[in-house]
Amino acid sequence: MTQPLLQAADLRGAARLTTDAVAGLTSLVEAMHARIASQPPIPGLGAQAPDERTRGLTGLVYESVRGVMHVIGGTAEALLGWLGPALATRDPRELPHAEREAIVAALNGVLGDHLAATDNPLAVPMAFRHAGSALVLERFAMRSRLPTATPRLLVLLHGLCMNDLQWQRAGHDHGDALARELGYTPVYLHYNSGLSVSTNGRILAQLMERLFDAWPVPIERFALIGHSMGGLVARSALHHSALIPRGGPRWPARVDDLVCLGTPHQGAPLERAGHGVDLLLSAAPYAAPLARLSKLRSAGINDMRMGNIVSGPAGDAGTHQCAQVSLPTTPRCFAIAASLGPAAGSLKAKLLGDGLVPVASALGRDDEPDRRLAFAADRQAVVHETNHLDLLASTEVFGLLRQWLA
Repeated sequence: MTQPLLQAADLRGAARLTTDAVAGLTSLVEAMHARIASQPPIPGLGAQAPDERTRGLTGLVYESVRGVMHVIGGTAEALLGWLGPALATRDPRELPHAEREAIVAALNGVLGDHLAATDNPLAVPMAFRHAGSALVLERFAMRSRLPTATPRLLVLLHGLCMNDLQWQRAGHDHGDALARELGYTPVYLHYNSGLSVSTNGRILAQLMERLFDAWPVPIERFALIGHSMGGLVARSALHHSALIPRGGPRWPARVDDLVCLGTPHQGAPLERAGHGVDLLLSAAPYAAPLARLSKLRSAGINDMRMGNIVSGPAGDAGTHQCAQVSLPTTPRCFAIAASLGPAAGSLKAKLLGDGLVPVASALGRDDEPDRRLAFAADRQAVVHETNHLDLLASTEVFGLLRQWLA
């Protein structure tokens, strides 16, 4: 049976979105992904400017979003006519459609806080998933769903504008590979990456306790792996749990390892640069509408720009004050950074990092001593000639995961 691209509830939610805002922000995020994938040129070295359109499945995802928004700009009848086949009943036993999941994840990344605030059915509710379907956090249900669950629990957290299915990249999934080689049982977090990192951290802290209580066998080892924003969300959940007085959640004390892959602990400068454009655009009358679009960036994007894991007061021009939070003390904390350059001292590596997150940010380094994160020297690594997204498929990254989590 052919699965629908969007479901009826998706159509009702899409009809409530602001056409220009979604189309404009979708192009912004696509350009970011395209630049990461194409390894952008170093200024002054004569390389060709990167294409701002993605290809393959990723390109189809963003083109579909723009197509939906274009039709919404016409009439509701046209929208329903164009997506009529999408209303077909879907077999609930089938896995979620990868294209639909990617589209909804992208929309949540750029407008997820708005979707949640307006109770839009497109807003992704946080859930743990396995094989693409949500888990019921009750012991009997977990035992039925995961009959081969092991005492080694692994939770994987995806990044901005992504979803749990996208841990599968280039035929590899770190979770599946660690299950085969080290006996872990992988569980994948699915969440609205447009919400603030702090909000997602608070929700995750509660869900983790339920997952811990419902796990069908006694837990002997407990590890978290966060890619990009996922590492910030994991740190936020641990931080918020630690603030609860005595008698609070039990799960944080049982976490053995936290591994962050390309996590912008000190922020992502591409978003910092884009944020500064707001003031320039608002100063030009004809460009003012573009400034309004840029100000609609989600809370999640703003937090990733700053590396923020706790809520802070809003400042002028939509900026956020970023409160520095140290690494959690219970788990061993690891950091892996990626670099587009072939060596640590190369100009390309210094200027670009992995195309989105600088090496120093991914390793928690900062010029100010009180802002540095204390990753031990033997618990951090840099993989070269690798971009931000390819951290998910890197054999070198998996070798480090296998070594650290053994």
